[in-house]
Amino acid sequence: MFWKLRLLWWRMDKAALAFAGFFGVVIGALVFAFTLVVAQRDSDAERLREFHARSLDCLARNVYYEARGESLLGQYAVAEVTMNRRASRFYPKTVCEVVFQREAFSWTSLRDIEEPEGPAWQRAVRVAEDVYYQRRPATMKGVTHYHATYVQPDWSKERRQVARIGKHVFYR
Repeated sequence: MFWKLRLLWWRMDKAALAFAGFFGVVIGALVFAFTLVVAQRDSDAERLREFHARSLDCLARNVYYEARGESLLGQYAVAEVTMNRRASRFYPKTVCEVVFQREAFSWTSLRDIEEPEGPAWQRAVRVAEDVYYQRRPATMKGVTHYHATYVQPDWSKERRQVARIGKHVFYR
C-alpha cells in the first residue's frame, strides 16, 4: 500500500499541488488579517463609546452640581459654557479635563459630595446629551465664563457680561 502512495506522489503534477498550498496560505493570511482588522475596529469603536459615555457623565455632573436648581435655560447655558471651553484653544481638549480643571468649577473641589440622583439628575443627563450631541441650537456662542450672582470674582471686571439667567451671570 505504501509503495502505491509513493508512486502516486512521483507521478503527480507538483506545480498544481504547490499552487494549492500557496493559495491556501494566502487565503489563510487574508482571513487572519481581516480578523485582526475587524477586532481592531471593534476595539476602537468600544473605546470611542466609552470616551463619549465618560464625557457625557462629566458634562451631566457639571450641569447637576452647578445648575440643578436653575431653569432649563440656565442648565443649558452651563452645559454650553462647558462645551465652549472644550472647543476653545485656551482650555483642555476633553469635557472631563475642562470640568475637572483646577478651580474651574466649585463643586469639583468638594470632598464629600452626594451622588447625583432623581429627577434632577435625569434632567441634567438630558440637557448634557442635547448639548453634547448638538440637538438644539447654541444660545451661548463664545461664552466661556459664568459665576453665581452672590459672588463677584476679579476676572468678571475684565470680561463682557452677555446674560443673566437665574442665579448665574455669563461672560464672553
